[in-house]
Amino acid sequence: MALVAGVDSSTQSCKIVIRDAASGALVREAKASHPDGTEIHPDEWWRALGEVVDAVGGLADVDALSVGGQQHGMVVLDADGEVIRPALLWNDTRSAGAARDLIAELGKGDEEAGRKAWADAVGSVLVASLTITKLRWLADNEPENAARIAAVCLPHDWLTWKLSGATSLDTLTTDRSDASGTGYFDSVTNEYRRDLLALALHRSEEEVAGIVLPRVVGPNEVAGHGGDDVLGADLSHLALGPGCGDNAGAALGLGLRPGQTSVSLGTSGVVAAVSSTPTHDPSGLVTGFADATGAFLPLACTLNGARILDAAKKVLGVSYDEFDELALSAEPGAGGLVHVPYLEGERTPNLPEATGMLTGMTLSSLTPANYARAAVEGLLCLMGACLDAVRAQGVDISEVAIVGGGVKWRSAKELSPAVLGVPVDVPPAGEYVAIGAAKQAAWILDGGAEPPAWELAGAEHLTAPAQPEVRAAYDKAAAVVAGTQG
Repeated sequence: MALVAGVDSSTQSCKIVIRDAASGALVREAKASHPDGTEIHPDEWWRALGEVVDAVGGLADVDALSVGGQQHGMVVLDADGEVIRPALLWNDTRSAGAARDLIAELGKGDEEAGRKAWADAVGSVLVASLTITKLRWLADNEPENAARIAAVCLPHDWLTWKLSGATSLDTLTTDRSDASGTGYFDSVTNEYRRDLLALALHRSEEEVAGIVLPRVVGPNEVAGHGGDDVLGADLSHLALGPGCGDNAGAALGLGLRPGQTSVSLGTSGVVAAVSSTPTHDPSGLVTGFADATGAFLPLACTLNGARILDAAKKVLGVSYDEFDELALSAEPGAGGLVHVPYLEGERTPNLPEATGMLTGMTLSSLTPANYARAAVEGLLCLMGACLDAVRAQGVDISEVAIVGGGVKWRSAKELSPAVLGVPVDVPPAGEYVAIGAAKQAAWILDGGAEPPAWELAGAEHLTAPAQPEVRAAYDKAAAVVAGTQG
């Protein structure tokens, strides 16, 4: 029996799963924490990876491994391969001003033209999360560190490189999905845009020509092999996959195909749709990433996710089960009560200074049951708006799979097909980024044209008549909030 390992090096923790390459059956797994913060030294990721490898009994019986990782994190290396400074993570917003500057510069002072130019060039309008904005911040604020850059890579690239035991920067590899979130890679031509990298670093193209950017490995291509003295063991038997960004890893783990979309209800909310064609959204609502199979992964992300329900539960002073009972006991539309849940500003739509709103309050509508229902409907309508933003880019969405911590809320799960207006699959709970990485590892062993088809046993399939009136009431209220922010 061939075994494969999948790693998810996320913002908060490192997870590893060991699975049977043929069936995908789980053999063993482990988890270790990362430090809190938005600026983390990569050595912490390496420490956590070592801990989980030890916790699963090592990798001596594992044939292949791939690493999925948090996207966008800026890892800069000097000529000796040493980390120059702690990595700025995707959620570090200090580069928001750099994003605005780069948009203006590419548009020659015209913001609208700049947004279109970036969308056309790399599929995404720049926001603070993208790696290129962090490089501009570094050039502006730490020029001495920027001057030392010999290579730029991403969290999963660096971990794969470390597992290989290599010291040469020329052996750095990445994959198309993670590269597509840097802001200096075109996933249509599959080429780096060194002109944009030069713009970010205030240098000429000739000056950045010597900076090493990881070789982009094909989705089923072996990126390398483990080193003979890595994490205290000989891993030279271990084939290393190209790895992937976390959202692409989750899509691969779920087995999504064009026309299928995941809705992740976590701290934030993420809609990721596998598409056979690229997207270029100048509004910035949809980022044009690539997936881990050779297709594309247009993605819309909210700042507000399942915490909307946590906040409502706290207001009501009830348990999870009691909250669900309240929400499910109310009628659709919550008696006219509408909750626009921009509780920490919002990214989709782009209203960073917005606050939430509760409207439609009357003596009859303002009940605990209606308030709970309105919170659930508000969350689902917000995710429905993300689905619409992706649809507006010409992406077909005929069904969705809902994953993430928010699935523990029975009310969110049961109300989702009616509010979203599409059939909903609820896969069994699992570490889908790590599962996707393990599936990629199995794929490089198999060498086939398609990734292995691992069955997701136990998925629920939910359908219900659509309730467009719920979304219409929400859209009307959300327009009021947007108008106050204009």
